[in-house]
Parts: sequence; C-alpha cells; structure tokens
Amino acid sequence: QVQLVESGGGLVQAGGSLRLSCATSGRTFSSSYTGWFRQAPGKDREFVAGISRSGSSTYYVDSVKGRFTISRDNARNTVYLQMNSLKPEDTAVYYCAASIYTSLDSIRRRSGSAYDYWGQGTQVTVSS
Repeated sequence: QVQLVESGGGLVQAGGSLRLSCATSGRTFSSSYTGWFRQAPGKDREFVAGISRSGSSTYYVDSVKGRFTISRDNARNTVYLQMNSLKPEDTAVYYCAASIYTSLDSIRRRSGSAYDYWGQGTQVTVSS
C-alpha cells in the first residue's frame, strides 16, 4: 500500500509562486511513475505533470509548460511541483498520484485511471 500526502497549497497573487510537495510512504516509491492532477470547481480532473521513476523524463500539459516544474527526490520519497507565474486559471485542488507501473505511455499518463494511489489534495487559489 502507498500513502500520499500533499502540502504547500495556499492563496497567492497572480504572478506568484508556490511549491507543492507529495510525501509518500509504503510501497517502494522509487519504482512508481508519479503525476500531478488538478480539479477546478465545475470542471473535470486534469493531468498537469508526470515524472518517471528516475526523474529523467518529465511531461506537462501545454497550459503549464514553461511555468511548472515537476521533480522528485527518491531518497526523501517526495515529489514536488514548482509553480511559477501563477494565473487565476491555475486555481484548483491539486492531487498527487502514483502508479504501480514504472512508466506510462503518452496517453495513459494523462488518464487518472492509470494511477493507483491518490493523495487527499491541496487547494491552490490564485487571485487576480
């Protein structure tokens, strides 16, 4: 079993930055493909970013490319999402998710169904 706990959310003005953390415990974290998703009120859950088990490969939804950076520290069993130049449309609950697989193809990594473990979410609110 894997437990995921997100932290780092909050209220920030447009143009500001936040760093989200996802601390994990349980199953060997370093073997899990890990992603960040978000869900805004009244909208479907959206893939934001994903990272391979080694951290050498990262993927982003187009709307956050150049602004967000996903990274991982396997020694600390933690995945991060650095968010810069935040916009009001980034407002959402952000979720960390881990897969039992070590890698996911370009289609599966964007689907929530490919992930087996989820955190409780952390709220990010960007004011204009």
